[in-house]
Amino acid sequence: MSYEHRQLTCAGPAAGIARRSFIAGGLGGLLSLAIPQWQARAALASATEGRKSTKPKACILLWMNGGPSHIDTFDPKPGTANGGEFKAIRTSARDVQICEHLPQVAEQAKHLAIVRSMTSKEGNHDRGQYLMHTGYSPSGTLKHPSLGSWVSSELGNPDFDLPNFVSIRGPSVGSGFLGVQHNPFAIQNPSRGVRNLAAPKDVDQTRFAARLEALQMLQDDFRTVSRSAAPANHDAVYRKATQMMRSPLVKAFDIATEPAAVQKAYGDSDFGRGCLMARRLIETGVQFVEVTLDGWDTHIDNFTKTSLLMRDLDPAMATLLRELEERKLLDETLVVWMGEFGRTPTISRVDGRDHYPNAWSTVLAGGGVRGGQAYGATDETGAKVVSDAVTVPNYFATLATLLGMDPAKEAMSPVGRPIAISDGGEPIRRLLT
Repeated sequence: MSYEHRQLTCAGPAAGIARRSFIAGGLGGLLSLAIPQWQARAALASATEGRKSTKPKACILLWMNGGPSHIDTFDPKPGTANGGEFKAIRTSARDVQICEHLPQVAEQAKHLAIVRSMTSKEGNHDRGQYLMHTGYSPSGTLKHPSLGSWVSSELGNPDFDLPNFVSIRGPSVGSGFLGVQHNPFAIQNPSRGVRNLAAPKDVDQTRFAARLEALQMLQDDFRTVSRSAAPANHDAVYRKATQMMRSPLVKAFDIATEPAAVQKAYGDSDFGRGCLMARRLIETGVQFVEVTLDGWDTHIDNFTKTSLLMRDLDPAMATLLRELEERKLLDETLVVWMGEFGRTPTISRVDGRDHYPNAWSTVLAGGGVRGGQAYGATDETGAKVVSDAVTVPNYFATLATLLGMDPAKEAMSPVGRPIAISDGGEPIRRLLT
């Protein structure tokens, strides 16, 4: 598995006695205090954005890393040679059935638009992950922004205290050429929240402010000898780090304050706890949250592994949808369930399913989605799309439209090429309310 990692580095020649004296006096200590996590994927760099006063829509992406089988989840083929071990069950959506291991999600199907006709060309994990995060296949040295970074850039407010793009249990894909301020802020363990925000006990606010002033002096010095974007990027990281350290809104990361019954409803899993954190963050004002459930690369023992994964997925996804509805947040929050591709309809000799981008499923809910439907179809074997094929550009155009963004909106890349949110796609009107 490979994601795009981001790490800021401070480089450049020394310039002046003051700077050399400052470095000798302990630059490392200042950085470890002011931004304790910036060397771990520049985590705080995503934090410069937030919701505007017009309250644009937010998004929660449930990322199924490894590529889930459509047949074993949302496009069952019971009684067929490819159908496998699982049965299909009825849902709250008329004439829509899903896997028996998703009974709670089945109750929420009235909110779901199950897209059963996804088709793409990337069957490699790295390339598929990049494609389904950015809408583009990898090409050369150009790094495209992820959907979360587009949301941060287009819908965010730089004055918001918390990161605008949070990735839980996975680093996700970064901001490409949009700038480090739109990178994901990574939380690996949702039970532990954000670590290292408090200043050491022997550093009071006066001393901390003095260190920040000294840091700014060094940055100004660096800026005079550098024509790169690094100083501005560093400033964005430092500013948001200190903003978070002082903000009461960081309590949104503390899921331990939730009632025990609520925590139990999401399930005793890190994925469930991540979904609970996602709800809290969206409710507080974070624009985009991605929660990863890893392990869907089931080349061997597919049915045992997939049933265990759905044991975590079912209560978490269902409770998330239910709570968003109860709290009047579902209409303004787009929930997306997807991985990088699907898995083969045929079952291998080792009881596994392999990579399969030709035909697979994703799920949308809330945020202007026309729920209670299965859109598109695969044939009786699940091997090919037979109606309403959905390409990645059209899918991303649909996501952008649901979030209130213009799919054709462009940003200029470093190579002088304008890049749009969707690569020429058109939104699928039947998925929109």
